[in-house]
Amino acid sequence: MKELRDIVRAFEEAQQANMQTALATVVHVEGSSYRRPGARMLVREDGQLTGAISGGCLEGDALRKARRVMYEQKTMLVTYDTTDEDDAKLGVGLGCNGIIQILIEPINPEGPANPITFFKSFLSSRQTAVLVTLFSLEHRSAEQPGTCLFVTEEGVQGNCSDESIVKALLADARKVLQNRTSITKTYISEKSALTGFVELLKPAVALVVAGAGNDAIPLTNIAAILGWQVTVVDGRSSYATAERFPAAQRVLVAKPEQALPKLQLDAQTVFVLMTHNYNYDLAMLRQLLPLRLPYIGSLGPKKKLERMLAELQEEGIKYSAEELAGVFGPTGLDIGAETSEEIALSIIAEIKAVLSKKAGASLRDKPGVIHPREEAVIKKEVLGDFKEQAAGNTGRSIRGSFSCGI
Repeated sequence: MKELRDIVRAFEEAQQANMQTALATVVHVEGSSYRRPGARMLVREDGQLTGAISGGCLEGDALRKARRVMYEQKTMLVTYDTTDEDDAKLGVGLGCNGIIQILIEPINPEGPANPITFFKSFLSSRQTAVLVTLFSLEHRSAEQPGTCLFVTEEGVQGNCSDESIVKALLADARKVLQNRTSITKTYISEKSALTGFVELLKPAVALVVAGAGNDAIPLTNIAAILGWQVTVVDGRSSYATAERFPAAQRVLVAKPEQALPKLQLDAQTVFVLMTHNYNYDLAMLRQLLPLRLPYIGSLGPKKKLERMLAELQEEGIKYSAEELAGVFGPTGLDIGAETSEEIALSIIAEIKAVLSKKAGASLRDKPGVIHPREEAVIKKEVLGDFKEQAAGNTGRSIRGSFSCGI
């Protein structure tokens, strides 16, 4: 979620400079594109861009349209068709062979339900959330509602221009929270036909590095570049210092049994054991195995990990295949790494592959396309039984009026 943090910071700087801003969001893609739905870019009126919606090919045209959006204070849906061989006329020339829908919306800092407010809510805590962005593919000149709902297990923020589709939107938001997969659907009511990008937002990867040696420094630096939240843990106070690890959010001097209660562990938390102290790594592994974390990396030869697991068995500690599935030793992908920087790169790449449920192989050898293709025909839901709800809630904010009940 580094992109969202950068956008929030850029927005706050724009506010201090009394500059208008607009948010460009990739809301739908057919075929191939450099960025996928959910990619965002903040545009300042002076032309400064934060984030990206393409590999640099769309940004120039999007900047011109964003300035128009800021001037008119009206959200705009823009289509870039890179399947057209004449797209060079637009200055695009992507060669991606896809159709990309970009929603550009002005940011009203006075509005309590603007996208930046939702981003701040999401970034304020480690939570999984759903963001709903509405747009009209069928009537592009009609109102484009934009980013309107922010849904977590605790409740809902925001408002919707068509109250008759709120119930269906919230139901789908619950499904997205449960299934951990974003969806795109068109909601047809008597009032409108709006397409919703119901987007899953996951917290940043939290990397805990057990070990404060010199080889841990490049690992924390690379993770920080990716926007991961980094914690360094070690029992040696002379090694575990903030001065040695400026890229880490936290540096703890603690034994394994003391460290874990101080950490917030979730499905996005990963560990790398690299203290070069066998007993410390063993004690940490003893604490971590029952937690079934998605990734526990053990630096060093495979025999070291096998020995630690054997000792735990001798202690009477039983571990299942599911618990072992998240343990990787030696940690890292086989890329021929030798230096500490190269080893760090291989470890980060393996963690990313595991969390993305990918094999970590060469894209050249991947059958088919890099990303799954969006359905050419978006699923539709016809809504005809919300007259009473619409009549009773017209003009009301959803904040506090609806509960997800998750």
